[in-house]
Amino acid sequence: GSAASCIRCSSVRELDRSPSRPPLPPLAEAKRVVLVRHGQSTWNADGRIQGSSDFSVLTPKGESQAETSRLMLLADSFDACFTSPLARSRRTAEIIWDTRDKDLIPDYDLREIDLYSFQGLLKHEGKEKYGALFQQWQKNPSDCSIDGHYPVRELWDRAQGCWERILTHEGKSVLVVAHNAVNQALVATSLGLGTEYFRTLLQSNCGASVLDFTPQPGGRPPSVCLNRLNQTPSSPISAESSAGRKSSKRIILVCQGATQSSSEVWIFLVCTHA
Repeated sequence: GSAASCIRCSSVRELDRSPSRPPLPPLAEAKRVVLVRHGQSTWNADGRIQGSSDFSVLTPKGESQAETSRLMLLADSFDACFTSPLARSRRTAEIIWDTRDKDLIPDYDLREIDLYSFQGLLKHEGKEKYGALFQQWQKNPSDCSIDGHYPVRELWDRAQGCWERILTHEGKSVLVVAHNAVNQALVATSLGLGTEYFRTLLQSNCGASVLDFTPQPGGRPPSVCLNRLNQTPSSPISAESSAGRKSSKRIILVCQGATQSSSEVWIFLVCTHA
């Protein structure tokens, strides 16, 4: 069995005041951004490390997940759709976007995390070939260097650049279809959370996260409310692993009261012990 205990909780407004918050561009009007991860891919099903490689495609299950997400988001009036150019994400975006008349906007920085030599390996192959380095990647990813690069730190930098383009787009409601790690980074950087939150904000295949941005006076960065985190049609809290990985920590949103104002939404960082 497992036991869970709350080890940290704070309001979204408190997170918004974090000194580590990235400099989001100021807004003239409110904006909603919906982040969706791609459906199950062939390499997800195989347990193979994808990173930013572009060799996998959606499985039949992944296509079905994308169709379910299309139905879930059907009532949303999106003005634009940004997508990773990688095939698994692009196809998911095409299914969800369906007959909307505006073109998809590919953004190379929305590709999945760059994992260099690890890409293409099965998980057991990574352990066998890279030993201690692979173990460090599993245990302490934000400080792990692969081929002279720090993948998680690079990803956080990329995510901040993506926000500059997404938030300055004229649309009031924007859909972003990308990947597990990059969507984690987008959520985290919008809230001012550092790389230590990598793998805490796991995104399920076709899970949706919703962020609301509110303009602030004096040209200041917008306030941010994490409205939904990793919502799936079947359950708002997924108990499954992501891409074959179980996380020891999960963030859960709990709303108190009937108004669902941002001051009443609490983030719980839950540590689960096997």
